Amino acid sequence: MLVRTLVMARPTLHARALRLLRHPDLHVVGVKGPARIWAELEACDADLLVVERSALPDEAGSWVATVRELPERPDVIVLGRQEDAADRAELLAAGALAVLNLGLPDDALVDAIAALVIRHLDAQRGGEAPGFQPEVQRLDDFSSSSPAMTTFLDVARRAAFGNTSLLLLGETGVGKERMARALHHEGKRGRGPFVAFNCAALPESLIESELFGHERGAFTGAVRAHRGYFERAHGGTLFIDEVGELPLHLQAKLLRVLEERALRRLGGEQVLPVDVRIMAATNRDLETEVEAKRFRADLFFRLAVVTLTIPPLRERQEDIPRLARTYFDHFRVAMGKPQSGIAPEAMEALVRYEWPGNVRELINVLERAVLLARDEALGLADLPPAISRGPMPATPTPRLVLDVADVLGQSIKSARQTVVDRFEAIYIEALLARHGGKVGAAARGAALTERMLYNLMRKHGLTKRMGR
Repeated sequence: MLVRTLVMARPTLHARALRLLRHPDLHVVGVKGPARIWAELEACDADLLVVERSALPDEAGSWVATVRELPERPDVIVLGRQEDAADRAELLAAGALAVLNLGLPDDALVDAIAALVIRHLDAQRGGEAPGFQPEVQRLDDFSSSSPAMTTFLDVARRAAFGNTSLLLLGETGVGKERMARALHHEGKRGRGPFVAFNCAALPESLIESELFGHERGAFTGAVRAHRGYFERAHGGTLFIDEVGELPLHLQAKLLRVLEERALRRLGGEQVLPVDVRIMAATNRDLETEVEAKRFRADLFFRLAVVTLTIPPLRERQEDIPRLARTYFDHFRVAMGKPQSGIAPEAMEALVRYEWPGNVRELINVLERAVLLARDEALGLADLPPAISRGPMPATPTPRLVLDVADVLGQSIKSARQTVVDRFEAIYIEALLARHGGKVGAAARGAALTERMLYNLMRKHGLTKRMGR
């Protein structure tokens, strides 16, 4: 079974990428730059996409998520030169199969890619799907010795048996969809379908027809009627991920469907009853979004009948050794590796690490480590440098210091502007640093549009590189 593979890399890396992908099960097509990638994806129904990180846009996570939502659901492997834990976590959270470091020797990369190809083929043949996510999750799968997680699970068990809407909050990678699946299977609708929809994975123009369905002829290209995600979830649970990304006009339509428990497909007149339990998730602060008029207050209150906030992994360090051993054993058996366990110093490094990508990042790190490990026990050398070398010294946060004598010679209007300018420069620089130079994420964090943030950066002579 040949795996149709697209490779997108800069010309300087293109030849090396093709060398790394010399595998009997791969049919490789090179794509020199992002301009052609969508046409090639449509033309060849790719199974696997191998991309160089620097060839991707700033919002690489959204790009990967969009690719993963294509009908063929191609797997994505990202090749990067820098160990950026936050960036790796974002890519994995978006659905990337793996993030490989181009600093590794070619033979190690070839072995890693070969193992990933086998994993992809197993999934295509009906074996275990890529990633560590069993078909049925239970709340017992999340058992924990952490007080924060124990308290969370106590509330979650009580919420599972209702029919009210649930809002799941938490950072990227904490496992919001896995938790939603567990709540679904524990509840009254456990025998019904569980259908997941990601608002951030599709262009705005497609969200309405995918969520609510459309009739034949509803728009150019609608050659047949299409059942939306609401209809597919009838009798079960509809999990709406990244609900904070839903455009305002579709928020109004979603609210109407929730209140009337019925919908009209796009271009249709027939009213269709829908019986679903809604579970929504986001890593945005929806209360702030409501105050900024980017999210409807009435929809927020409708979704947040019960709100569950999943604790990040750094707040439940007690769970890391158990989780690490679980994923280590899983990948060791799956890959047929001889390692007997995790060395104490490696486990200490895993516990010490902050895990910006949470459990999803931990899974990826353990898979990579098991794949590359050569000694009897998994050691520090098998972990990414960001983890094995320990936390870097914290960068001091810039402080706004003002000597009033500097502005006493100005009018109050001019003095006020001087203070505002100093604050803006310090604030924007610190904001970019916090978000690793990613303008889109920084803009969202400051409740600005990207254009507004770029204008402020130009005003104060700041660049994205200052945040990296």
